[in-house]
Amino acid sequence: MYIDVRMWRQISERLKDYPGRLRVARALVELGLSVRDGRIFCGDIEQSELKIARAIGVDRRTVRETAEFVESDSVLQSVFKGLKPAGPFLPNVARFLGYRVIEIYADPHAVGIVTEASALISREGIPIRQAVADDPDLTPEPKLTLVVEREPSGEAIQKMLKIPGVTKVATY
Repeated sequence: MYIDVRMWRQISERLKDYPGRLRVARALVELGLSVRDGRIFCGDIEQSELKIARAIGVDRRTVRETAEFVESDSVLQSVFKGLKPAGPFLPNVARFLGYRVIEIYADPHAVGIVTEASALISREGIPIRQAVADDPDLTPEPKLTLVVEREPSGEAIQKMLKIPGVTKVATY
């Protein structure tokens, strides 16, 4: 689920007086964990409050209080009830699957980067297996990550660098 800037600001505003709860909420959004009936789920699998707390570095009660607070707030409830994990993130295993990875760093507010980069890859006849764009409100250095079936040409990479807003392109 994509959470836009306005929605994240609403979440932050509602939790601004509770930094621990805000950390929990941020982790839930980043991981696509939902809150239903005061409990936290990854898809249909209920998650341990204690293990979430340890992973985030907060007290178990903070995790429980966050879930309860989310349930008591109609706006937060509608957001967190609908979160789902996005699926496997392939870049870490792309090499083992025979794929290549392209990371495109750019101005996070630039328009058309996904379209232009995808068009360049498409013109080379390379299927894109996965495209993930980091949320600039949740990631310090957001990037577009493309997992492709084979290495694009050097010419295509050079053209990506000329897309307005792009600052760096890395492949591996």
